[in-house]
Amino acid sequence: MTNKELASKFNMLGKLMDLHGENPFKTRSYTNAYLTLRKLPDDLTQMSEEEISKIPGIGKAISSKIRELIETGEMSAMNKYLEMTPEGIQELLMIKGLGAKKILTVWKDLGVESAGELLQACRENRLVKLKGFGLKTQAQVEEQLEYFIESRGSAHYAAVVPDAIELLQILRDRYPDALIGLVGEVARKLPVVSGIEVLADVEVEVNEIEGIEVTEDGLRFHNHLVDVHFVETSAFGLESILLSSASDFSDALMDMGAESAEEEELVFENLDLAFIPAELREDDYWIELAKDDALPELVEVSDIKGVVHNHSVYSDGLNTVEEMALECMRQGYQYLVMSDHSKSAFYADGLQVDRVYQQQEEIDALNKKYPEFRIFKSIESDILNDGSLDYDDGVLETFDLVIASVHSNLKMDEEKATRRLLTAIENPFCRILGHPTGRLLLARKGYPIDHKMIIDACAANGVVIELNASPHRLDLDWSWIPYAVEKGVMISINPDAHSIGGINDIRWGVAAARKGGLTAEDCLNAKSLEEFQRWIASR
Repeated sequence: MTNKELASKFNMLGKLMDLHGENPFKTRSYTNAYLTLRKLPDDLTQMSEEEISKIPGIGKAISSKIRELIETGEMSAMNKYLEMTPEGIQELLMIKGLGAKKILTVWKDLGVESAGELLQACRENRLVKLKGFGLKTQAQVEEQLEYFIESRGSAHYAAVVPDAIELLQILRDRYPDALIGLVGEVARKLPVVSGIEVLADVEVEVNEIEGIEVTEDGLRFHNHLVDVHFVETSAFGLESILLSSASDFSDALMDMGAESAEEEELVFENLDLAFIPAELREDDYWIELAKDDALPELVEVSDIKGVVHNHSVYSDGLNTVEEMALECMRQGYQYLVMSDHSKSAFYADGLQVDRVYQQQEEIDALNKKYPEFRIFKSIESDILNDGSLDYDDGVLETFDLVIASVHSNLKMDEEKATRRLLTAIENPFCRILGHPTGRLLLARKGYPIDHKMIIDACAANGVVIELNASPHRLDLDWSWIPYAVEKGVMISINPDAHSIGGINDIRWGVAAARKGGLTAEDCLNAKSLEEFQRWIASR
């Protein structure tokens, strides 16, 4: 171990002890040891325990722990705290700017146990009302978490795209006569990507670009790994396709005799195939359709007519119902579905029955105020352990539609999770199944479910499945969209917006939906207001 690595162990020990409420004087001694050891010029591994003990501020107790670390790689004094602390909480302790007291608060009060879960809690404004927090602190925590998550080697597609586009524009401005394009995972619109890949027909000098850093891992642009590929102009189109395809797709294309061409369109044309966009290049499924010119016309952001699944200040949103509606109108949407949290979501100020009726009265008044726009009364009703919803039928029937979602007791096996969802789907008031697996990309795996059984049940009960457009969820996963469409189940691309800015997450949901081949025809909120009203009235 280097001195810095040894020092970091004491930094972590101090934080763990602080987290678990140990004597602050003892805790501080380990923090001070960290500050001393990381700056020490002499190699600790070459020093005796006696020599280490004579370092100012170290002493015999800490020097013995240093020798233990050097000889075993572990520290028994720290192991007991590690056993008491979930791995995700240990990870949070490593994030600069997040103190142990704040981490303890979100851990115990919100049940947050990972960086991704805490980021989602920030996005849903759950920290605002906690002791020691507020809007400003929450924003700072969110910023720190975004940086931390992006630094781990993978990032959400939404976090990388703006920087990828910026880099592409810089390169095109610098080499105006060259062919330069984005390829790789970003071009394929994967929900999680490992970096930015660029293809060029000239040798570009990336090192000279402002914002590019040379790191141990390679080149980084705004903290994203960058890989630049060079190819001859005559082969640019084919190489672009191959670099922007999964291996199953590219292998199938090459087996068909794909030849070099300057443009992607020419490669497909020479194979008598319709053009297959990069987001569909995952396997040979779409190649078969392209042979018959039967590829679907993929949904576009401009196809979305209504904003479904939104939160307001009634629960954990930042904006009022009217502010959400005005922003939707400003962006040209025809309707808004307000779906604040239900009463079981205590952590999100879920609506008790009296507040349900209060919100519904406000929505009635707003619909009179803005007759050309429509706000629908909805709720994101918690699916309880037994699959029931957390209001009685008398309350549920007052909503225009109910979105049913799981938010608690997520540690389920496949049988229990599937049974829980099936019960909710069979509830006659359930119209949309919200984020079916509860996953948080880069933070929490979804609970396992039998996707086919769930989709089949939605088909049988006329329930729509949400594709939660938050770039941290994108749940239902795009890979299940073809099966859902085959079974006649509609998909609703919902932003799960907790502020007016969250409405724009629809674009990330559309990107994921396109990977699954979704069309506007099979998308619930691509319906016009009149069509959407007919859908509501159909049950």
